[in-house]
Amino acid sequence: MAPLIGIEEEYLVVDPRTRYVTPRAAEVLAAATDVLDVAHEITRFQVEARTPPSADLGELGVRLRAARKEVAAAARSCGLAVVASGIPVLGNVVPAPLSDDARYEQGRVLYRALQDEISICALHVHVDVPDEETAVYVGNHLRPWLPTLIALAANSPFFVGRDTGYASWRVISWGRWPVSGAPPYFPSFADYELALRALAESGALMDPKTVFWDARPSPKLPTVEVRVADVPLDVSDSLTIIGLIRALVVTALADVARGDRGLPVPSEVLRAAYWRAARDGLHGDSLDVRAGTLVPAPFLARRLLDHVRQAVDEAGDLDFVVEGLDRLLARGSGATRQRRVHARDQNLHHVVDDLIEATVA
Repeated sequence: MAPLIGIEEEYLVVDPRTRYVTPRAAEVLAAATDVLDVAHEITRFQVEARTPPSADLGELGVRLRAARKEVAAAARSCGLAVVASGIPVLGNVVPAPLSDDARYEQGRVLYRALQDEISICALHVHVDVPDEETAVYVGNHLRPWLPTLIALAANSPFFVGRDTGYASWRVISWGRWPVSGAPPYFPSFADYELALRALAESGALMDPKTVFWDARPSPKLPTVEVRVADVPLDVSDSLTIIGLIRALVVTALADVARGDRGLPVPSEVLRAAYWRAARDGLHGDSLDVRAGTLVPAPFLARRLLDHVRQAVDEAGDLDFVVEGLDRLLARGSGATRQRRVHARDQNLHHVVDDLIEATVA
């Protein structure tokens, strides 16, 4: 049986009149708490929706669409809207208004100006694994594929009124943090524990929840949490990426069971691949971290599918994931759509209007 998956998606709260992000997430949460599992995030610009765990991708899709519609309805009841975008398109966001939480205030003291661009929204995918040690080795296997997931999910080209030149500015902004981006390669679980102790000693970690690597053992659940993707604009894109992520984990679990702890891709090579994927998304070339050469981004996406095809098929998701990947490669990610809307009349207000509509389409 395919492992259970749990999903978290983060959205930005916007004023539909000005199209600016607005620090009124608490109002949306108050209006939504009776209908679904929603939570505050680190800033007052954001809300997070969570789905109950499920092994069925179709069921997750139904729940995710319902969650988006219910959050959007709660926002409308307050005269607001929500958008699925990796970073604010318009608004005054620096410094970010933190939610009322002593832990976030502690983070402000520790991380300082790193918090200025923390108003970012991602898709988090939890996949069941037997234990924390296994999750670490699964992370080793996921590392080479994380840049491809970045390209597929890229949905943050504009930041507070400016075209960044990147498909995913969220990845670049988030990469400044001391414990973010791709996880290091760990040859043993003892090495992982030693690294966490050193990070804690340095002050880079407040607690296990501040291990922000894009693939990590969950600090509170028996899962590996993959948090590399911008929140996609389209639910179907979310589900395609979720299906690929679960299949990557399942494929990695089989490799780990055979004693394979993953290919130790150098961190500096992976960092360059992250940069290239965040800049160009699905358009242009991406870095093949195994060969150290540039290849067309869609080629690596197809290779990812080939790598996990058996796991996708065994989960009963092959037709859906193949169709979803074909669609993504044909029309591009959310970043492509945002730029296409902007190209029509160079008006970012219309980009936000389209985001509001597409988030619940």
